[in-house]
Amino acid sequence: MRQFTLPDLGEGLEEAEIVSWYVGEGDHVVTDQPLVSVETDKAVVEIPSPSSGRIARVFGAKGDIVKVGAPLVEFAEGAERDTGTIVGELGGGEHLPASGTPSEPLTGPQVFPAVRALARKLDVDLESVQPTGPGGTVTRADVERAAKMKIASQAGSAEPLRGTRRAMAQRMATAHAQVVPATVTDEADIDDWPTGEDVTIRLVRAIAAACTAEPALNAWYNPSAGERRLMARVDLGIAVDTEGGLIVPVLRNVAERSVSDLRIGLDRLRADAIARSIPPDELRGATITLSNFGMIGGRFANLIVVPPQTAIIGAGRISQRVVPHRGQPAVRRTLPLSLTFDHRVVTGGEAARFMVALKSDLEQIS
Repeated sequence: MRQFTLPDLGEGLEEAEIVSWYVGEGDHVVTDQPLVSVETDKAVVEIPSPSSGRIARVFGAKGDIVKVGAPLVEFAEGAERDTGTIVGELGGGEHLPASGTPSEPLTGPQVFPAVRALARKLDVDLESVQPTGPGGTVTRADVERAAKMKIASQAGSAEPLRGTRRAMAQRMATAHAQVVPATVTDEADIDDWPTGEDVTIRLVRAIAAACTAEPALNAWYNPSAGERRLMARVDLGIAVDTEGGLIVPVLRNVAERSVSDLRIGLDRLRADAIARSIPPDELRGATITLSNFGMIGGRFANLIVVPPQTAIIGAGRISQRVVPHRGQPAVRRTLPLSLTFDHRVVTGGEAARFMVALKSDLEQIS
């Protein structure tokens, strides 16, 4: 028997959730035939068979979480192996005191003043509390337990994080543990932009210009090796908000592409991301990221830098504000900008110069 394990799906992913099986035990498969689809934090990915042969056993059911390297299927002896097939890189009780009496011993549960005060603080009805203390006395633990039950009854049913949201929680925790973030903010005066200007494409091109002016932010950092790698090409991650969670496809080589080509590429990536059909190769390798959260709302943000990247740019909601213009106060359209960077490898000066270049490019008339 030979086992086929969950391959490395890239981007440091350690696990995936089984969405559906396409084969069952006893089925005969051929090389590259889809075996199973799994969901990562990025997309639903189909995993093809590495060889032809008969499936002797499948591991896991729909909804199960499978670790990278764990078995997916077991082939019967004699399966034809194709080693060239590659899957993408993708409190306790309270005792009665020796002296003293409960505050209301005549009827109902016996309650001492301190416990009654706690019940008022936690908004607990003492008549609904089951006493467990000596002689039918309500203890602090009884009140605290009743308060927790009340909160639980008012909340919605608990549901496990799965797929995109589960992986997002893990990735954000990793980023929080590793990165030393710092944020600088500014506003670009875009009142001179022509009507109908494509905001996202202007941001993309401005980021490319800023990366040329200050390459330190278009970089990867490997802390275990103590190495920084400046990237020659700007491959921009574009944060896309979907019903299933945040997906970040990559717009490649943005500095060398025309406006029309960038718009076509961006529309395709966004549509694929929302449909959860984006190819795995287009979800990895970003050198810097853009979050245009202002399309939804908000002005400034402390964003999350996802290793190995060293920076992320946020664009807030465009609004009219009173700003200096040619020596006089004027009402102008402004675009809020946030830049969060990994202060382990990016200096404050480098971040400030990047922001200056970003703002300067945005304020030009196209």
